Amino acid sequence: MILIIEPLAFKSMLCFIYSDSLPEFEVNSDTDANDGEKQDLKLMAHHLLVAADRFDLERLKLMCEDFLYKNLDVSTVASTLILAERHNCNQLKARCLGFMSSPGVLKAVAPTDAFHLLMKSFPSILKDI
Repeated sequence: MILIIEPLAFKSMLCFIYSDSLPEFEVNSDTDANDGEKQDLKLMAHHLLVAADRFDLERLKLMCEDFLYKNLDVSTVASTLILAERHNCNQLKARCLGFMSSPGVLKAVAPTDAFHLLMKSFPSILKDI
């Protein structure tokens, strides 16, 4: 099976393997990061989680899950829940479901494309919300 990994995610994965840290998460996850930088980091965390799952790097996977949870928002919760469901991230899944359980959040998330994909891909998840 060939796994395509984004080059920056691969570089970060190698950095993690050799140094046991992810400096970009530590430095850029603060409140001073602008919205574009945070979106880039969230996307990087998604890619890294997929790679970590594929290469059985459990600590990296947990670090990505934690970063994604700490940076959940209305625009990313549905896609993060899809990721959690696909890669057996039970703790991240539970946190996403908890975040979405608020009526205001669910109302804001429901019209998004990611939510529609979530319902199409994992219809049974509706009972958990």
